[in-house]
Amino acid sequence: MWFGRKGKLSPRYIGPFEILGKVGSMAYRLALPPALDRIHNVFHVSCLRKYIPDESHILSSVPVEHEENLTFEEKPVRILDRKEKILRNKVVALVKVLWRNQHVEEASWEREDDMRSRYPQVFT
Repeated sequence: MWFGRKGKLSPRYIGPFEILGKVGSMAYRLALPPALDRIHNVFHVSCLRKYIPDESHILSSVPVEHEENLTFEEKPVRILDRKEKILRNKVVALVKVLWRNQHVEEASWEREDDMRSRYPQVFT
């Protein structure tokens, strides 16, 4: 289930959750845990991602922290890698970020200057 964006075009997902049923032609009702009881349980298909089972994947009920206004902010845990990308005539520094409540495979590349301004503690 999609639960907000962090950074440019970096969707964040939580779950998996059981599908209780289809609502109309483009939405599904999900069985959300009690910790998410204040969140409406019907989601458009664009907010969902198919879960591909993997025997090595152990499902755990990691508590999801959400703000009073029901938003969710993903926070970086550490920087895994760094690279530079050439865009037109300018060099952009990127860092691979491991986010809280995410697996290493779901780490995302973010602009280093954005990360330094928003999360300076990760670089110390």
